Amino acid sequence: MSQQKSKKTLINWDLVSVNPNDKNWDWKDLFCFWGVIIQSVIGFSLIASLYLVYNLNSFVVFFGTILGSLLVYFLSNWIGKPSQKFGLPFVVLLRSSLGIKGAKYFGLTRCLVGVFLFGIQTYFLSKAFGYLIRIALFNYDPALLDQQIFLTFFLGMNLIDWVAITIAILSQVFLFSLGMKFNKKIIKFSAIAVYLGMLTFFLSVLLSDVIFTTKAFLNILDLGNFINKNNLAPIITVMGTTFAYLSIVIISFGDFSRYVKNEKELKKGNFSLLLNLILFSFFALFIVAGVDAFLDKDPENLSRILTNPTDIIGKIDNLHITIMALVFIIIASISTNLIANFIPSQYTLINFIPSLLSIKSASYIITFFGFLVGIFWLVFFSQIGILSFVDTCGAFFGPIFGVMVSDFYIIKKRNLFNKDIYSLESNGAYYYSGGWHIKGVYSLILGFIFSASTIWNSNLMFLQSYSWIMGAFVSGFIYYLLARR
Repeated sequence: MSQQKSKKTLINWDLVSVNPNDKNWDWKDLFCFWGVIIQSVIGFSLIASLYLVYNLNSFVVFFGTILGSLLVYFLSNWIGKPSQKFGLPFVVLLRSSLGIKGAKYFGLTRCLVGVFLFGIQTYFLSKAFGYLIRIALFNYDPALLDQQIFLTFFLGMNLIDWVAITIAILSQVFLFSLGMKFNKKIIKFSAIAVYLGMLTFFLSVLLSDVIFTTKAFLNILDLGNFINKNNLAPIITVMGTTFAYLSIVIISFGDFSRYVKNEKELKKGNFSLLLNLILFSFFALFIVAGVDAFLDKDPENLSRILTNPTDIIGKIDNLHITIMALVFIIIASISTNLIANFIPSQYTLINFIPSLLSIKSASYIITFFGFLVGIFWLVFFSQIGILSFVDTCGAFFGPIFGVMVSDFYIIKKRNLFNKDIYSLESNGAYYYSGGWHIKGVYSLILGFIFSASTIWNSNLMFLQSYSWIMGAFVSGFIYYLLARR
């Protein structure tokens, strides 16, 4: 392609429609995809907390999480279908509803959120690497850790911490810059490996004292008083919490569904989310209940509940199990970071400057800024409420979803023009007014105001778990009213 032509098009070989021969994902690949999403340290802590900390009926929690995941299932099918059909990533598909320039700038919000979360999760990933380094040094020579070089702090981190975060960032950029074919292998390996690791950990806890740990597990599985009108509010709360946790991947799900063979495989694969949730919940719940009961020696009265995997590891006096658990935490954290943060950021960043950037160059930019977020997280970003900033940017995701779905299914009648979606020509179908679809932008902003108000207005914070859904509905409906004419 000539330089002259490239200035008149938005074509980038990392953003073009997937060749039908390369659509090789099936339901098993999507099973691994959703497994990786759920298998994070945050996911483990969230599930364990819902069951054990908030004093809710176990079946109330189970029913609420199933409802939340069913909602994710249906929404993922809706947003995933156009990308599967036309082979387009999320940010390219967005050009249809917001215009080629509207998609460029509003799509960048996904990149901002992704880069910040990538950096934050890299910081916490480095803690696992740091534990392994300390174990290695301590077993080599316990006195080493008492030397001044390992006690000196800079930006809140000592030498081991700096080595650990460097390993974490370099290992990720190396793996993530190798393209989607290799990313698919990472996803499959991680999902299977983490489940095998949890199974091993589960058996270790169970076999330490079968009767004792089984009794602790059964004590929290109480169906009593499940059918009660007072349980309706907790079910809705759990449903909202589950959806809020999984919702970040919905908007950019097209980045992955574009590789799925057909719609049948897409729906089967998305339904595997429920199987993943049940399987992961079982392992997490048994491990937490078994470990805590064993530590307390009282399965009927858990006085100290440890839901964070790192805290659990710190209480287990077994070096081999500790190392094994840390390795699987690293695998799970890396793969979750890949899907939820890195890949969506790559595509949205490339779309911002398609004539200059590629998967590799975008990877280096994301890594650089993610590294800055990671090293400054402890002493700076964590102190200034950066998560409120991330949540505010994320308030665009529901409205973007609403506009995209309304545009594709209702306004465009499930049709797209692949040629025009990559064109900068003023007569292109998606050029609209100077590259902006004003009706889409208006709809998006109104939905954003509605979603963001649940974050910044204290009187509406009780709706925050559902801000995504409400923003999607508001934007989608307004877009329909404006764009149908």
